[in-house]
Amino acid sequence: MSILQFIKENNLAWQPSFNGEIGNGLVGYRGALIVEEGKQLSPDRILPPKVQAKQVLLVADEANVTFFSAELESILHFEAFFERYKAFFTPATLVVLYVTDLDKNGTFTYEGVTIHAYSLAESSVWNELLDLSGLDKSELKKLDNKKKIEVLYEGLLKTDCAAKAMSFAEILSHKGESSKKIMGAV
Repeated sequence: MSILQFIKENNLAWQPSFNGEIGNGLVGYRGALIVEEGKQLSPDRILPPKVQAKQVLLVADEANVTFFSAELESILHFEAFFERYKAFFTPATLVVLYVTDLDKNGTFTYEGVTIHAYSLAESSVWNELLDLSGLDKSELKKLDNKKKIEVLYEGLLKTDCAAKAMSFAEILSHKGESSKKIMGAV
């Protein structure tokens, strides 16, 4: 089963903006993914997810996720996230997480998968990935969603995404109280 089939069959997509083929045998997804479901109020009414991976950008082949990035509100949500989706990650998967309450960036290995975790204070995952890859935002604006994902993915494959090497316990010790600053019109 592919990651997109898993997401669909388990109703884990939350407000997707793209979900489909991007070319070269790869599929992409942009949106949020449910980590912990909201309370079921009635057969046709459910509350929003309690925990979600927001601003998800993923690329996958038939069997595995080759690239995954998202925002987690807390590093404490990582284990639940990983438990739910780990079947699709391999040691070769490029994982870049942006965590709102993380005070220091770090790279750690969890169940054989390397995770690059960065603090996210005020930007979007998309903009952070563009900065990390060195791609020009204005060039991507001309492309459709499918091509944007493909170009960003290819750019990130050529990028060293590593931060300071740490254990997962060390990463947890850098959980702060910070929260994301919402930037916009005043």
